[in-house]
Amino acid sequence: MGRKGWGGVPPTDDAEARDRILRAALASIERRGPRLTTLTEVAADLGITRPTIYRHFGSTDELLAAAAEIALDHWTARIGRMAVRLEDATDFLVEAVAYLIEKLPHEPLLATMLETDRTRVMSRQMVMPAAVRRSREMLENTRIDWASAGFGGSRMDDLVEFLLRMIQSMVIAPPDPPRDPVALREYLRLWIGPAMAAGAGPVS
Repeated sequence: MGRKGWGGVPPTDDAEARDRILRAALASIERRGPRLTTLTEVAADLGITRPTIYRHFGSTDELLAAAAEIALDHWTARIGRMAVRLEDATDFLVEAVAYLIEKLPHEPLLATMLETDRTRVMSRQMVMPAAVRRSREMLENTRIDWASAGFGGSRMDDLVEFLLRMIQSMVIAPPDPPRDPVALREYLRLWIGPAMAAGAGPVS
């Protein structure tokens, strides 16, 4: 890679270049907002050309989707920290799902993706195998004994997918009128409770 741009310090390999582009995109989102963050703006911030970014991201949507993946990682980490004070599996899942439903729409990058034609990108990101795997790992790293609740193997994946799809639908198409925090948690417990009880049953 040439030495022009990149603040005079070019990346040593493609992995570093991709990481620096993503960090620049996230900084642009914080400064300009997602709507005004484009490949052109990110390239200008880095002092590189658009073709350089095209080597790693084919479009602005692709770049924002990768940035959203990082944002989702951060949210997963926040949920993981909640488990420190909640040891009952159902209590934890109700609170975690409620937290995401309440907070995700107010996260700048993800909120914009929900409000525009980028909704489809966000929808896929939330339930793709990588999201299921990441969320499952987060759950399994808590103190909750999922195996004793009947969840392991493909059944654990099914539980995670069920929860992600619940979050997805309620964030993208929220109820009207919206539920207050107490009503939301009562509603979630009504459906998550039976799902947890089903874990103790035989696999069909």
